[in-house]
Amino acid sequence: MLLRPTTIAHRPLLTLALAASASLRLSSPQIATGSFALAAQQHNHNQQSPLQLSPSSPHIRNYSMGSNASTASNFPKGKSDTEWRAQLSPEQFRVLRQKGTEPGFTGKYDSHYPKKGVYTCAGCDSPLYTADLKFKSGCGWPAFFDAVPGAIDRHVDRTFGMKRTEITCKACGGHLGHVFEGEGFNNPTDERHCVNSISLNFSEDDKKA
Repeated sequence: MLLRPTTIAHRPLLTLALAASASLRLSSPQIATGSFALAAQQHNHNQQSPLQLSPSSPHIRNYSMGSNASTASNFPKGKSDTEWRAQLSPEQFRVLRQKGTEPGFTGKYDSHYPKKGVYTCAGCDSPLYTADLKFKSGCGWPAFFDAVPGAIDRHVDRTFGMKRTEITCKACGGHLGHVFEGEGFNNPTDERHCVNSISLNFSEDDKKA
């Protein structure tokens, strides 16, 4: 019976301490240390939007990996960040240029299975995948077992303590998603190109490939 009033009495002190720690963290990250700072950081993390905590199959992925480090001059259709921001929607810029990920099962091409056509880069309109390369994976993002020859680049991605293979548009460097191998989907390459819908456009014109 004596413990309950003591616990209640300390709750205002804990609340004040958390508030003070969060304030210190914003003004001077070096000052805010210890358990209260950790609690404040966790609170800020929990306040992130669903987009920021969205997964990239099969692992959890942060909403953005930062700006694309490659310069415009490295690519045939490269542009500056200022030019990309003027051309792309905020969400397209976040995914294509900042290596973000859209939430699973929300993209317009996830359940899109045309008999013919070409998926092109939403940034530069370069052909990336043909309709006959797409398959049903159930992962929540468009899945392809191969790309148009010479259309994509592959990079080792070691973010978040994992080793994965990132895929980008060869013409402009735009982030597309990741490639996963050996998942047993029984396709010709045994690969799954897990691509963000927002990184793509679609044309029924096969001549674009």
